[in-house]
This record gives sequence, C-alpha cells and structure tokens, in this order.
Amino acid sequence: MSEFSSVDHLIIAVRDLAEAEQNYTRILGRAPSWKGTHPGMGTANILYRLANTYVELLGPAGEGPNAEALTKHLDEKGEGIFGIALGTDDAEGTAAALNAKGIAAAAPVDGSGVDTLTGATRRWRTFGIPREATHGLFVFGIQHLDEPDALPPAPLTDGVSEANAVSACDHIVVMTPDAEACKTLFGDKFGIRLALDHSKPEWGVRQLFFRLGGVTLEVVQPLDAKRAPKAEHFWGLAWRADDVAAAAARLAAAGHDVSEAKPGRKQGTLVATIKPPTNGIPTILVGPAN
Repeated sequence: MSEFSSVDHLIIAVRDLAEAEQNYTRILGRAPSWKGTHPGMGTANILYRLANTYVELLGPAGEGPNAEALTKHLDEKGEGIFGIALGTDDAEGTAAALNAKGIAAAAPVDGSGVDTLTGATRRWRTFGIPREATHGLFVFGIQHLDEPDALPPAPLTDGVSEANAVSACDHIVVMTPDAEACKTLFGDKFGIRLALDHSKPEWGVRQLFFRLGGVTLEVVQPLDAKRAPKAEHFWGLAWRADDVAAAAARLAAAGHDVSEAKPGRKQGTLVATIKPPTNGIPTILVGPAN
C-alpha cells in the first residue's frame, strides 16, 4: 500500500507569472482557483485545481530564499516542471515510514496561505525529501489541514465547455538514465503502484508507468546510452480532455499553435501536440477516441 495517496500538485517554474497565467488559462480553458504570495520568501503562485491534482505556477516576486533558489533553477535549467508534491493524510506517519525505509524525510512543518483574489485561507503540513534520495528530483510530501474545497475547482473561462477544456492531468513524464533506480524510488521506497514496465525497441525507450490517485508518472529511459540524460528530470505533461479534437480547435481559435488530433500510441485514444508557449514543457492533449 502506498505511503502516499495522490500526486497532490505539480509545480511549474516560470519567469513571468502574469504571462504564464495567460498561457495556462488558455491551455486549460480555466481561470485560476487561487493566487497567493509567500511573504519573506520572495515568490508568488497561481493555482488551478483540476479533477485529480492541481497545477502551481511559481515565479519570483521580490527578494527571499525561495526567490534565490527559483532564480538559480531558472538560470541553470530554464522554465519547466520544477517538482511534484505527493499527498498524504498523515504527514508525520508518512515521513516516519520513509525514514524506516532509509529516506531521511524531514520533520513535518505547518504552513498557510491567503488567496489574494478572495482573502480565503488554507492550511497544510509539509515535509521535505532530500534530493540525494530522489536522484535530484524535487519531491516533497503534503497533508492538507482543511477540506478539499478550500481550494476551489478552477472555473471554465467564457465560451469554454467541459468537453473542450482540460479536465485533469493524465501523466507527468520523468526522463532518466537509470530506470531501475526510479523503479526502486517510486515503487519500493514511495510505495507507488507500478502498472507497467516494458521496453519498446521500435521507439528506442524503456517505459515505466506508476499510478497514484488518478495521475500516471511515466518514467522514460532511452535504450541508447548516448541519448540518455545525465540525470533524472521532470520533462513533459499530458493534459486530459473529454474531446481532444474540440480542445485542439479551441486552442487554435485562440491563436495557440496546436497539431490536429490523431490516434495515440495507446489504443482507443486521441492526442494533439500543444506547441509553445508552454513555459518550457513538451505538452500533449490526450483523451478517448470516441
């Protein structure tokens, strides 16, 4: 049984928060659920709650330790997926369980935030996981101390329907030089269910699919060592839409470059490639073919 219950949220590092908001409001077809600042830390965020997770756009907003770390990341690696938070109902218990497995999870600490849109507040409890244990990936645990609707679902924007909006995050792609190391981390240490492990020579990759709370973590290792990355990193995103063709048409009508819908590699699916601006993230839409 997993120590974690969900991929609580994914964090996208951006240089210009207002510009990123325009991009993701257009891509998702939804307005933000929340806008917040981190006093004394030098960062601000914009959140979009979807059906199975929420998206956090994180950008520098002044001076502070978070701003320094984020700016360093942006200067070295550019915009893109900064990390993920794994959800739990018991932060202390999960941190203790990880420590028992040899991962030096930090003691949980409480935090809170205020929505600048409405003045609403939320409370949470988080614990850090050292990057030495995650092969350099930024992953931490979080327990929310309020009811789920303390973060409201991201509302549809004008003229957008549930059919042609993004409803959920289908999968997050992790690139790795060592699939076995990721198998140990996500499967053995984090207790996330491994749904599929296969090699596809015709595609030149080995793929591992971990499923947690309705989100898939897809780990990809190139079979050609010359093509393998030097270290693990979060790479791409797939957004789920009920009607991929309609969602692609909506984006095209809004002036966003997007491919036509076509059959996906998984039988019974359609996919469309969302081209930049995506704030540095290779991105597709995916959904049922009928």
